[in-house]
Amino acid sequence: MKTPTKFVTSAAKPSDFPPPSLPEIAVVGRSNVGKSTLINSMVGQDGLARTSRTPGRTRLLNWFEVGAHPPFFLVDLPGYGYAQVDQSTRESWRPLIETYLAERKTLVGVLLLVDIRREPGDEELDFVPWLAERGKPIIVALTKADKLAKNKRTLEITKAKKILGLKREPFAVSTLSKDGVEPLWRAILKLSTGK
Repeated sequence: MKTPTKFVTSAAKPSDFPPPSLPEIAVVGRSNVGKSTLINSMVGQDGLARTSRTPGRTRLLNWFEVGAHPPFFLVDLPGYGYAQVDQSTRESWRPLIETYLAERKTLVGVLLLVDIRREPGDEELDFVPWLAERGKPIIVALTKADKLAKNKRTLEITKAKKILGLKREPFAVSTLSKDGVEPLWRAILKLSTGK
């Protein structure tokens, strides 16, 4: 499942965003949900997106060009929630993230990650309808699925779908066992083409 993917650029403010060109899919989630690890696992390239034992290390928007057919960008957004930075720093990310999500012309969809072991919180409950109002398709992935038995995973998938008001079931994924990673990647490839 290795897909040629390369880091392109980072942005600390909207004026740093690269010119819109390829379709973009934003990757969003809490700081300790495993965004970078999942990106690396999906494209089959360890070390592409920087991972850390300290949640909240992603402070910028990071563009990765995926060499699929046709190509597209994955855009890793700063994590919210449990980031080991002060509240004012976290709040300073909000306008950056919201400007990108609301105004980026080439944004074709969003991948929202939620830890399967915790119920979706206020951030996710607010985020899903906010995206829907702006007509942005969303894929939800429940990470760290290997931490739960398979019957418990099924319960959490059903619960998350109901709580978040999703039309389709979220994907349960594990970067350790690789469960669910390939079906999720296929859904992202499909979304990148607007199908």
